[in-house]
Amino acid sequence: MIPSSPVTVVAATAVVLLVLIGIVRRVRGPSNEARESKRAHEAAQEREPPVEIGETYEFGVTELTDHHSGNEVAVGKVEGFVVFTEDIPNGIGKGDVIRAKVLSFNEGRTSADATFVTEA
Repeated sequence: MIPSSPVTVVAATAVVLLVLIGIVRRVRGPSNEARESKRAHEAAQEREPPVEIGETYEFGVTELTDHHSGNEVAVGKVEGFVVFTEDIPNGIGKGDVIRAKVLSFNEGRTSADATFVTEA
């Protein structure tokens, strides 16, 4: 038998625990947050968007993110409907209230792209 050092035993135990945690997570399935996000997405696909192309809406910025355009955009919601707003000026951040003009709907009409009009 090969003698084991305490460090080797601790390392082996940690690896076994990590593998077990991974198995349990995979068996349990997606998190509550992931399930709720999927339900919200499916519900959004079934309803008419609460915004219209060409109209301007006022909403709070919930986050700034990189969009498929490659630029940073402000993300906000109008009646729970996600609006990605481009051409935001420097200094706009989470919590700011802005006005944006809706330009187009994204695939599935579950969100829209807009352009910044003014800070509210």
